[in-house]
Amino acid sequence: MSDYKIETKCLTAGYTPKNGEPRQIPIIQSTTFKYDTSEDMGKLFDLEASGYFYTRLQNPTNDHVAAKIAALEGGTAAMLTSSGQAANFFALFNICENGSHIVASSSIYGGTFNLISVTMAKMGISVTFVNPDCTEAELNAAFKENTRAVFGETIANPALTVLDIEKFAKAAHSHGVPLIVDNTFPTPINCRPIEWGADIVTHSTTKYMDGHGSAVGGAIVDSGKFDWMAHADKFPGLCTPDESYHGITYAEKFGKEGAFITKCTSQLMRDFGCIQSPQNAFILNLGLESLHVRMPRHVENGQAVAEFLSGQDKVLSVNYPGLKGDKYYEIAKKYLPNGGCGVVSFELKGGRQAAEKFMKHLKLANIETHVADARTCCLNPATSTHRQMSDEQLKAAGIPAGLIRISCGLENKEDLINDLKQALEKI
Repeated sequence: MSDYKIETKCLTAGYTPKNGEPRQIPIIQSTTFKYDTSEDMGKLFDLEASGYFYTRLQNPTNDHVAAKIAALEGGTAAMLTSSGQAANFFALFNICENGSHIVASSSIYGGTFNLISVTMAKMGISVTFVNPDCTEAELNAAFKENTRAVFGETIANPALTVLDIEKFAKAAHSHGVPLIVDNTFPTPINCRPIEWGADIVTHSTTKYMDGHGSAVGGAIVDSGKFDWMAHADKFPGLCTPDESYHGITYAEKFGKEGAFITKCTSQLMRDFGCIQSPQNAFILNLGLESLHVRMPRHVENGQAVAEFLSGQDKVLSVNYPGLKGDKYYEIAKKYLPNGGCGVVSFELKGGRQAAEKFMKHLKLANIETHVADARTCCLNPATSTHRQMSDEQLKAAGIPAGLIRISCGLENKEDLINDLKQALEKI
């Protein structure tokens, strides 16, 4: 399978039916699994044999789909979670504990920012946020003796900053910790962070991977390259015996290729139960089968919309990495040579009032909190997700009142542009 191109992997990776077996990945909609003897089941609980005993931890449908995502990202192991937020939490908490420290890009999805800065802080895990455009010296200055992970997003939501993966990977590795990258917006079709030095990759599969607004989910992929035992003092959860599993040391028993995901499944999924439903995994797989066809169209539409908006008098500014003159245009050419995604953000002159009028007159674009969908989605944070904030607070947060985020779907780009044009005329 590793010899196949990514387009072929979208269709065939993760599941190879044998003679007379279902051609499509079967939905194993069962909570439990039957065994002939207690000894057989006991081997599963001791991690001495592979198999399934309760869907809260693992399910065959999920594992087939996770294996496909691992193949697409170039990783050695993967797992599905109930959401992208759960994936990011598991990826970090799997190697962090009370007293640990995280270095993270400040330009990340607001929900993830809150997860790290507020919720995980209550668990005794601290964070230092750094500007993604910081110098190497500034980045290295953020590390502490108790730093255990570095986190960033390939393309940040909604700021659309592009992470310098190699810079962040170099700093992480020089301090003996892994780099975790959320690759939701580009997907492995447009960027594979592992090839640039990332160690763990996460996804909100709810977005482009599903692509149709049908199933919430997340995924974690391990590159299998980070040497946990070389930094055993930093990662006792992986490198010392786990008494809840009869003294197994994950990094010794499962090696670099399998330790991270095995621990994440057997400990965190066991205790938190944030499993993706088999039905959602099945729907996700249907989306993955067309991912390689859909992403170029999203990029084409995003590029066309960004270019149109950049020439409009009523538009103050446009953020899109594929747009010449964009702050991240050059770095995007390095990491995203085929384009990034279909999400564009732009600020209207006239602030909140102009944004309200613009949104009111959209006809084709759907007003939703969603992004990365087959249908175009549009949102004005000031009048929806961030409506509790004043204009001054919005500006301080980097989300001006006139900011619009549009996620370009698979419609005809001329229809999208005409819809935006007529809405702009109403301002």
